[in-house]
Amino acid sequence: MANTTKAKVVGINGNMVTIEFEGSVSMNEVGYVNVDGKKLRGEVIRIRGNKAQMQIFEMTQGIKAGDKVDLIGDLLCAELGPGLLGQTFDGLQNPLPLVAEKAGFFLERGVYVDSLPRDKKWEWTPTVKPGDKVLRGDPIGSVPEGPFTHKILVPFDLLGMYTVKKVEKAGEYTIEDTICVVTDEKGKDHKLKMAFKWPVKRAVDCYAERLAPSEPMVTQVRLIDTFYPVSKGGTYCIPGPFGAGKTVLQHTTSRNADVDIVIIAACGERAGEVVETIKEFPELKDPRTGRSLMERTIIICNTSSMPVASREASVYTSVTLAEYYRQMGLHVLLLADSTSRWAQALREMSGRLEEIPGEEAFPAYLESYIAAFYERAGIVKLRDGNIGSVTIGGTVSPAGGNFEEPVTQATLKVVGAFHGLSRERSDARKYPAIDPIISWSKYKSVIREDWVAYARKVFLSGVEVNQMMKVVGEEGTTTEDYIEYLKSEFLDAVYMQQNSFDEIDAAVSVERQQYTFAKVLKVLGSDFELADKDSARNFFNQMRQKFIDWNYSLWKSDKFKKAEKDVDAHFASANGKVRDEVSAMLKDGE
Repeated sequence: MANTTKAKVVGINGNMVTIEFEGSVSMNEVGYVNVDGKKLRGEVIRIRGNKAQMQIFEMTQGIKAGDKVDLIGDLLCAELGPGLLGQTFDGLQNPLPLVAEKAGFFLERGVYVDSLPRDKKWEWTPTVKPGDKVLRGDPIGSVPEGPFTHKILVPFDLLGMYTVKKVEKAGEYTIEDTICVVTDEKGKDHKLKMAFKWPVKRAVDCYAERLAPSEPMVTQVRLIDTFYPVSKGGTYCIPGPFGAGKTVLQHTTSRNADVDIVIIAACGERAGEVVETIKEFPELKDPRTGRSLMERTIIICNTSSMPVASREASVYTSVTLAEYYRQMGLHVLLLADSTSRWAQALREMSGRLEEIPGEEAFPAYLESYIAAFYERAGIVKLRDGNIGSVTIGGTVSPAGGNFEEPVTQATLKVVGAFHGLSRERSDARKYPAIDPIISWSKYKSVIREDWVAYARKVFLSGVEVNQMMKVVGEEGTTTEDYIEYLKSEFLDAVYMQQNSFDEIDAAVSVERQQYTFAKVLKVLGSDFELADKDSARNFFNQMRQKFIDWNYSLWKSDKFKKAEKDVDAHFASANGKVRDEVSAMLKDGE
């Protein structure tokens, strides 16, 4: 229902305008500033007496004091319904291809397009009948959407118990058609359509129970799944300096992660990288279905060249879409790139509001905003018994790669896994460039914990020897210490690193990771008859190459079996003897 409040512009400061109003105004209410025959969308972010500040989601050039403001009485909302998958939206959920058709090559301001197609007919199948009782978030029917069955839900804003009065029979309908009528406890009828709106800054909580994340979200990246795992419904962050491979790692994850739907929120990333994503995804094959990867992907595109206020909108829009699909019992991965740009937008708006700044001029409430965003992740049990999840992975771009800056530190306080990228590993062309020294995870690995702990101990011991050799030189270390260093380098080269350009090594199944890691652990936990450092170096160099050849062979193929025999033969050539501790661990893991 439209708001009858009258308002006008009385001040402009960048993308923030001050309005004076007569009547009532709500926080986060949407309004339109009339300028040069266009309506520019904005959101109320502060109210003081009969004046309010609005952040405008467009360029504010041309706005002047006295311009009329239309307040619509609704909050900033996302439209939820069939037709979202495969779309590329801006931060306000405008489909960018349609905006381009309407506005031309350069996107004009004030152009808004329906988020979902109004004329497309969907094959509706009801799942309720007259007399059934339903609550908000309950499914009343379904339509096919790409590879999924898209459940049509009772709108989230309908509180209380409802009785189904009428349901349309199976057939083709648009999202504008009434497909069900329900009656509330007071006897009032409500017409339900396939699509409805929900405020993006309000979390969806229509589930029966919130569960603790326990099941791994397999990414098929060995270093992540084994050493720094992520759980379905969990959270993780990827901070790193510019050019360290954050975006590449996210793209690899989106292709191979064990989830149903991927939502990519480019909330302030550079336009070139977003264009690459939009071009690549329709051409990529989904390894699970063999169809286009775009069929189960949604891209929210709000680049660094777009208005800063839209960065905030894009973050909340994307997580609302993720929660919507979770309510259908699907597993969703939300990749936000990069949350630093969102934080910079908050800092800019906080400065214009003349709020007391916190560290590095970021707003004092930065931590609570970041926490509120990541808290919307989670794995939930729905009322029909199905399980759905939203996993959030956010990249952070700290200036100069400084992980002590406020955005990184605020993020680390709330996430369950930290994949810190290092400039040193990136420059050494190591992929992924996740630094094993500083990264951590609170989630359960796909590999036995005692195996992982032993391998990590060997790796860190080798790193210490390497640091010592930088001071005293190779000749200043014992052969035993040098072998420890070579084992650490071996683990890094054959297991922690991965070739994203190799068709086989780019994505490694859990079964293969477990099988390979057992073999790696055997090498790490063995004593070899190696006379000196030269023979040790030659042995491990050859072992490393044989393992890499093994990694590049198709799982359980003849080539795979032959490469494995070469690895075993080379292990035996140095009379490798597995230590009792490791032998017991390997036996327990069989």
